[in-house]
Amino acid sequence: MCVHMKTVVVTPYDSNWAAEFTKIKRELADALGADILRIEHVGSTSVEGLAAKPIIDIDIVIAGYNIFEAVKVKLSQIGYTHEGNLGIMDRHAFKYTGKPHLMKHHLYVCPADSAELQRHLAFRDYLRAHPADRDWYGTVKLSAAKRYPDDIDGYIAVKSPCVTAILQKCT
Repeated sequence: MCVHMKTVVVTPYDSNWAAEFTKIKRELADALGADILRIEHVGSTSVEGLAAKPIIDIDIVIAGYNIFEAVKVKLSQIGYTHEGNLGIMDRHAFKYTGKPHLMKHHLYVCPADSAELQRHLAFRDYLRAHPADRDWYGTVKLSAAKRYPDDIDGYIAVKSPCVTAILQKCT
């Protein structure tokens, strides 16, 4: 049995995350131009005051799959490789190499009508508007990372009930 070790690091909110997102967004927007609708900063680093793993989550929003191949080609030209949907419908993941000038990030391309995109935006916007739940989620994440520093699955298992509870409030 192969066990994948991945250190889980959660840090208090860092006000530099917004600027780091802007740097990544600028590079993506320059490469993609009018082929995309917008670039969204999602995930915990997009919520001011929320503890997070220091990795920027980004959703590139496209009108529909008719433009996906063109976007995929342009992303490949700037160092991104398509990884498929990784089991999540209407969300395509991309990995990268050779970007030491940018903060570590996860990049996804979603059509505008993607349920996963809507979930990302609803979760982000809810936490931005509800500081008590934001702080609760941050506390859970910090505790889970302390409890499971070398077990990403354990970390996720501890924070999942909190995520589920917050998502229920979003809908």
